[in-house]
Amino acid sequence: MLELVFRRRFAMAHRLLLGGSEQCAVPHGHTETVTVRLRATGPAPLDGAANMVEPFARAKGTWHRWIDTRVDHALQLAATDPLLRWFRAEEPHRLDRILVTPGDPTTELLCCLFAAKLGAFLAAEGGRLAVAAVEIEETPTNSVRFAGDPLDWLPAREGWWRRPDMSINDIAVPRDRAA
Repeated sequence: MLELVFRRRFAMAHRLLLGGSEQCAVPHGHTETVTVRLRATGPAPLDGAANMVEPFARAKGTWHRWIDTRVDHALQLAATDPLLRWFRAEEPHRLDRILVTPGDPTTELLCCLFAAKLGAFLAAEGGRLAVAAVEIEETPTNSVRFAGDPLDWLPAREGWWRRPDMSINDIAVPRDRAA
C-alpha cells in the first residue's frame, strides 16, 4: 500500500499539571516534529499516466497552513489550567494563540488530537485520503506514534479537533477560522 508521508517542525510551550512532575508543571517549550502518514481511501494501482495517489501540494496544504499559522508558537494548556482564566482577564487578545486540550497537553494527547484534526481536514477536502498515522517527536530521544481512530482514545469526543477549520481551542474565534 502506498502512503504519503510528510513532516513539519513547530515550536511550542506547555505545562503538565497532573502528571506529578514538578519540572513539567512550569511552562516550558520544545521544538517538535510532526510526521503524518496518509493512505488513499480507495486504493488503486498506479494508472500509467499521473501515477500518484494525490498531489503532495493538495494533500498537505491545509495541514501545513494549520501547523504554521495556528500550532507553531502556540501555548498548549489544559482546559482546566488556571492560566486560561488569567489570559481571559489580562490578555484576551492572545486567546487565539492558546491550544486548549481536554486534560494535560501531553504528546500522547496531541497525537490523537492532531490525527482527529487532520482527519477533519481530509474529509472536508473530499475524503480521498485518510490518516494512517501521526507521530510527534517531542525531543530527539522521545516520540509518540498514533494509528487508529483518535475518537476511541480521546477523553472528549467533541471540540476544535473535529472541525475542519483553523481553530485550536473553543474559547476564541481565530481571525482566519475558515478552512
